[in-house]
Amino acid sequence: MIELDRLCKRHGAVVAVEDLSLEVARGELLVLLGGSGSGKTTTLKMVNRLIEPSAGCVRIAGRDTRELAPHELRRGIGYCFQQVGLFPHLSVARNVAITPQLLGWSEARIAARVDELLRLVELEPSAFRERRPSQLSGGEQQRVGLARALAAEPEVVLLDEPFGALDPLTRDRLQRWFHALRRRLGFTAIFVTHDMVEALALGDRIAVLEQGRLAQVGTPAELLSAPADAYVAELMATPRRQAAIVDRFLASRGSDA
Repeated sequence: MIELDRLCKRHGAVVAVEDLSLEVARGELLVLLGGSGSGKTTTLKMVNRLIEPSAGCVRIAGRDTRELAPHELRRGIGYCFQQVGLFPHLSVARNVAITPQLLGWSEARIAARVDELLRLVELEPSAFRERRPSQLSGGEQQRVGLARALAAEPEVVLLDEPFGALDPLTRDRLQRWFHALRRRLGFTAIFVTHDMVEALALGDRIAVLEQGRLAQVGTPAELLSAPADAYVAELMATPRRQAAIVDRFLASRGSDA
């Protein structure tokens, strides 16, 4: 469904992404995982041409994305990111409706789609349709952002740390909700995160990037059981350490009883 073919991005002598080749199957969620400066967001933005590659190409459903005008390409791809980017002067309904309006949908079709999506993201239309972003919690804003990304029924959705700015409880709740929603809708997605637990919880496969290069790609189980190098092993050790701390605490509580 999505093919990255020897993708590169350079800024003068600085290499942001180097010779990156990946494939994302239809209906799969691929996580791009790595620390700051590893090339995750740059890679994601090259998929919808917010950043143009220095070399290599991206194909979606077999078609080179360079064959499409950037605005035409982006209208067919859902995009959701950490800052949400809702227009503060527009209602929730009008924020969600932006892409369908640009595509020339009828008013009736847009209204029906907005209500359908708000229910899908568990925001009752009668209560939320006319609210402004400032009247929403962080979690509600993120749900509206995802509804907007899905508005034009895209087959491909790109997500750049969409839950990174949320408090831990809201983040955990939205991760579980998003996992169920994606299984239900079946869209193809690339999800950027630096959080190892989030990557393991959401990804069908995980691509680990280090300094713009692919260190390893595989299922969560494959990365946990057979890390390709010391960098991947250290990333995978983090959730193990966190789980061990919880286990030790629970064990000590049990012995105290």
